[in-house]
Amino acid sequence: MNSISASLSSPTFADLGLSAVTLRALADEGYSTPTPIQAKAIPHVLAGRDLFGCAQTGTGKTAAFTLPIIERLLAAPGRAASRRCRVLVLAPTRELAAQIHESVRAYGRHAGTTAAVIYGGVSQRPQADAVARGVDVLVATPGRLLDLVGQRLVDLRSVEFLVLDEADRMLDMGFIHDVRRIVGLLPRDRQTLFFSATLPAEVRELADSMLCDPLEVKTAPQATSAETVAQSVYHVAKQEKKQRLVQLLREEPMSRVIVFTRTKHGADKLHRDLDKAGISAAAIHGNKSQNQRERALAAFKSPRPPVLIATDIAARGIDVDAVSHVVNYELPHEPETYVHRIGRTGRAGQSGTAVSFCDHEERPRLAAIERLIRMRIPAENAPEGVSASAEPQAAYGGRRRSRGGRSDAPRRHERQGGAGRQGAAGRRERSSRSERRSTAHDSASSAPAPAASPAPAAPARPKRSKHRRAL
Repeated sequence: MNSISASLSSPTFADLGLSAVTLRALADEGYSTPTPIQAKAIPHVLAGRDLFGCAQTGTGKTAAFTLPIIERLLAAPGRAASRRCRVLVLAPTRELAAQIHESVRAYGRHAGTTAAVIYGGVSQRPQADAVARGVDVLVATPGRLLDLVGQRLVDLRSVEFLVLDEADRMLDMGFIHDVRRIVGLLPRDRQTLFFSATLPAEVRELADSMLCDPLEVKTAPQATSAETVAQSVYHVAKQEKKQRLVQLLREEPMSRVIVFTRTKHGADKLHRDLDKAGISAAAIHGNKSQNQRERALAAFKSPRPPVLIATDIAARGIDVDAVSHVVNYELPHEPETYVHRIGRTGRAGQSGTAVSFCDHEERPRLAAIERLIRMRIPAENAPEGVSASAEPQAAYGGRRRSRGGRSDAPRRHERQGGAGRQGAAGRRERSSRSERRSTAHDSASSAPAPAASPAPAAPARPKRSKHRRAL
């Protein structure tokens, strides 16, 4: 796989070879300068190359594949037959699929590009009707797409371009088998574009099975956090997080705020707590109907947005301008998820702020995040029981840490005994115990050894599930 890195030059969209029709649509959107991933990807997609793109979330990957594909469609005009499409874009979540669909319509408005989007959670009839006439671009989540294919309402035999967006998230959500089934239904003679924010081994293996002599484009170190986001962490006891969040929302100047929780139940509970505190809030997660999720996002895009509480299902599907703050109410299980969460702010060159709450049990997660992003997140306060000067050493292995994430230095101090008379008394007591044990050992050694009884079997440990609770 050939690899190139982002150039330091700043070409314009016209320099990339886009036509006047597409440039007009970009002007309507207020875009003038391509992002690094766009500058590197667009010329090679226009040349017909398969592409593996790796870039941080919020860096413009959608335009990086949408713009050149629209140009390819213009260069080879044609109309898709009934129930068919020329371009298939796969996305892991409903929100991301809807966002890509909106971008395709915006960038192709002057090119006459037709598009449809299909995803679960809503009636399939309007979606099937939209595809029935044939479309240029079909954006879909894997599950609903396979449902419609199985009902013969969608035919994938005419796909010329395949785009797999947020591939790492696709694997995280368990769509790997669905993706492979879909790829097996497509023509071999196609152009394939593969985009991911991170590069775990599973993603690279999937890319190798789908791409033909691809060009690899990277624009940022793997799993780094956005440079435009100011990060900080508060060490807060679990029971005090709600009070600290309310204080933060009331005192800090914020325009749009996304608060991330780990579970759907936690999101709903926090929603109720904020309402009781007089703070307008809306929640979005997998148990919400599609209409509820769309209403929450519409309110979040309004001039007076509520605080949006979200689980990680929305971490890569929310594309809203001017999100000033992201709050990690609970740190995620996977450190990569932290990068995607804070990528909701500081987008398109704007600055943003990411604040995390970390309780005692979450300290190992914080350490894992800091190792991944290769930087220490500045702490607004020291953890309970750890001085500000000692915390950096404790977090990065200066002292041996127990499984709970707590340094064992205090317990070593206790074992060493106190000073003065208490320390001397402790040493005398330990010496006396040692003598008693020695005497007992001598007596036992002269007596006949009892028959050895079999050791009791250790209780069977419950098998841990490989998969975490779905969000």
